[in-house]
Amino acid sequence: MVEIAINAALTVIGIVMLCYGGHWLVEGGVRIAKRFRISSLVIGMTVVAYGTSTPELAASIAAAGVHTQLILGNVVGSNISNIGMVIGISAILIPLVVQKTTVRKEVPIMIGASLLLIVLSLDSGISQWEGGLLIACLVAFTVYIYRSAKKQRENNVSEDTSEPSRKSNFGKPIAFIALGIGLLWAGAILTIENAVIIAQSFEISERIIGLTIIAIGTSLPELITSVMAIRKGHYDIGVGNIIGSNIYNVLMIVGVGASIGGIIVVPEVFIDYVVMIGFSFVLLIVMKTGLITKPMGIGLVGAYAAYLGWLLLFP
Repeated sequence: MVEIAINAALTVIGIVMLCYGGHWLVEGGVRIAKRFRISSLVIGMTVVAYGTSTPELAASIAAAGVHTQLILGNVVGSNISNIGMVIGISAILIPLVVQKTTVRKEVPIMIGASLLLIVLSLDSGISQWEGGLLIACLVAFTVYIYRSAKKQRENNVSEDTSEPSRKSNFGKPIAFIALGIGLLWAGAILTIENAVIIAQSFEISERIIGLTIIAIGTSLPELITSVMAIRKGHYDIGVGNIIGSNIYNVLMIVGVGASIGGIIVVPEVFIDYVVMIGFSFVLLIVMKTGLITKPMGIGLVGAYAAYLGWLLLFP
């Protein structure tokens, strides 16, 4: 009982670290966006999304070749959690304005990455070369985002003839981002490890741990970062963070995990795949309205809570 209390206390400390990490990551990302005249959406889908996906990457590398079900459970569960919990809670706090380009381009890419994962899983496993294919897709997506940012910056520069301040301190936002990612990584690991210990003491299966505790734990950086961004009025960072993270989770996390030692896919995972795709299409439909309202957020959170309840009742 004493050990569980200690694990619970360490979990709380990890969550506090996540809160501070999210604050500094957003602060650094916003400053870089202003410095280079890049939109907050692009920053959210790159720097911030990469940063908030580091806990999933850490968990994937740790589980590679040994607990491969944790990798898939972590990724699928995190993607569902990002939409149901993170987008849902964010919309409940403040209605989210969505750019039309996000609905037309980035969300379909997110759905496409998820469908690719399902196709690669049809033979009951994701091989090392298939992991390499996912990483290649990640590189292609990163190049696409880079070119979009470059084009956008050129347009912004042509519209704004003012010279950027040479006294602008570029080192400070980089330090903020590094500090934020460091706190997110350490906080997530501290939270996940101790939460898993608590769960294992109650004899919860590895797949359920991956889909629930680890998934929610690794989604905490996205949740905290998105909420922090939205509270500061940077809606694009909040939305871009989730879309980017879901793409990186599939392409980078599964890609790296499979490249190291392959991943075994059990039949039960396909049910979770269907839920993930379902949440993704619901998000696409909701985003087409241009505004994710409070009732929509409540609906997303309610659907996610129902999914968690189903997992616990029918593991």
